[in-house]
Amino acid sequence: METGSVADSLLSGACVVFTLGMFSTGLSDLRHMQRTRSVDSVQFLPFLTTDVNNLGWLSYGVLKGDGTLIVVNAVGAVLQTLYILAYLHYCPQKRVVLLQTATLLGVLLMGYGYFWLLMPDDEARLQQLGLFCSVFTISMYLSPLADLAKVIQTKSTHRLSFSLTIATLLTSASWSLYGFRLRDLYIMPFYCRSPIFQESLPALSDSGFSGSTPQSKTRVIGFCKPEAAHLNT
Repeated sequence: METGSVADSLLSGACVVFTLGMFSTGLSDLRHMQRTRSVDSVQFLPFLTTDVNNLGWLSYGVLKGDGTLIVVNAVGAVLQTLYILAYLHYCPQKRVVLLQTATLLGVLLMGYGYFWLLMPDDEARLQQLGLFCSVFTISMYLSPLADLAKVIQTKSTHRLSFSLTIATLLTSASWSLYGFRLRDLYIMPFYCRSPIFQESLPALSDSGFSGSTPQSKTRVIGFCKPEAAHLNT
C-alpha cells in the first residue's frame, strides 16, 4: 500500500474517532437527565443545531461520495436525535422545545427543497451546499465566545468542559488536515478557525482561574462533522 494511502486512511480514522468522541460528550447530559429525571442545567439548542448541522454535512458527504463525512455525520445525527428525544421526554415545557424543533426543521426542509429540487446541476448543488454547511457551522462555533468572555470576567471556568475542549481541539485539527489533504475549501477553512480559541480554554484552567464543571457545558460542534458541541462532520 502506498504511503499516501496509508496517511489518508489514518487521517480519515482520526477524524472519525475524534469527532465521534466529541459527539459522545453529550452522553453525560443524557445520564444526568435519566438520573434526575429532569433537564435542569442541560441546554437544548446545542443538541438541535448540531443535529441539523450533521444532516447538512451528511447530505454534502452523500453528494460528494465521501465515506468519512457520511459515517461521522450519520452517527452524529443519530446521537443528537437521541439526546433531543430524551430532552423532550423529561422537559416540562414541551411546547417551546417542539416549536424550536419545528422551526429549525422547517428551515432544513426548505434548504433540501432548494438544493435538490431547484438546482438540477450536481456541481452547482455541491458548491452551494458546501458553502451553506460551512457558514452554518462557523456560526455555531462562534457561540462559545460569550462563555469565554464570562470566564475572563468572572475568572471561573465552571462554564467550560475541559474534556469537551480537548476533544474539539483534536477534532478541529484533524478535519483541518483532512480538508487540506482533499483540497476541499468548505471543510478546511472552518476547521482551521478555532485552534487558537480552543487552545486558550485549557490554558485558562492552569492560569489561576477556578471553578468546577457542571453537567451543562459549552458545546462547540459540528460537524459535520467535520458547535462544537455538542462532522459535523
